[in-house]
Amino acid sequence: MDFGRVITAMVTPFDENLQVNWEQVEPLINYLIEEQQSDSLVICGTTGEAPTLTDDEKLKLIELSVRYAGGRCKIIAGTGSNDTAHTIHFSQKVEKLGVDALLIVAPYYNRPSQEGLYQHFKAVAESVQVSIMLYNVPGRTGVNLDAETTIRLSQIPNIVATKDCANTDQLTRILNDAAPNFLVYSGDDSSALPALAVGCQGIISVASHVIGKEMQSMIKYYLEGNTQQAAELHRKLHPVFTGIFRVPSPAPIKHALALKGIQTGGVRLPLVRVSEQEGQFIQSLFV
Repeated sequence: MDFGRVITAMVTPFDENLQVNWEQVEPLINYLIEEQQSDSLVICGTTGEAPTLTDDEKLKLIELSVRYAGGRCKIIAGTGSNDTAHTIHFSQKVEKLGVDALLIVAPYYNRPSQEGLYQHFKAVAESVQVSIMLYNVPGRTGVNLDAETTIRLSQIPNIVATKDCANTDQLTRILNDAAPNFLVYSGDDSSALPALAVGCQGIISVASHVIGKEMQSMIKYYLEGNTQQAAELHRKLHPVFTGIFRVPSPAPIKHALALKGIQTGGVRLPLVRVSEQEGQFIQSLFV
């Protein structure tokens, strides 16, 4: 399975009443593929405000995304939760929609042991035939999916990749010992280039909503051996990588999209829109 180098974790467009703006889904997907050069899209992930979407909204959004992408990029659907039974039930429904892979987050809040994490992912993987990408984001889940557990999970045939927001030490340990062809993606925009340097496949990004083309160029420079140009572009983009997370995501990236004329609305509570001052800061990143 080739998901490419730059995968965008897509926002969910809302209207003025914070209902999903179904008419905006196709233009947003076209923009991300054609203008920002996304190789794959994650639908209903953290950036897509999955915690506040209903299952029915998720199913419709995923179905439309598969249809509108039309094979131009891979569609990875977020179906994970902190309830193994629900994750299995929902993943089986989503599998039927024709997605290329499922993104399964480490169970949050209940803080399982490493054996519990292994059994959770194993049970989900065995319940479907579609490819699975693990998602480790300790800052949100309260638990780290350790390198050793990821390596162990990589031996399961349809667990083909991981999105890991841990440091490069953990990424390196996974790369050293995971199953052949197991793909490792960084989930931290500012670590995209360092992650490539230790052998990661690419980045699952929020910033690529607005600087995807530049990120593709940075990666291309690196892969061609133009490391100085890659490093220079990384340093130039770094304020955006970090600035869009100054306040809780995805409010800043939705504001950045609006500055580019791409309307994706506000965010659902408990998130709130950026303030006027925060909006001015985000605008300054692109001057």
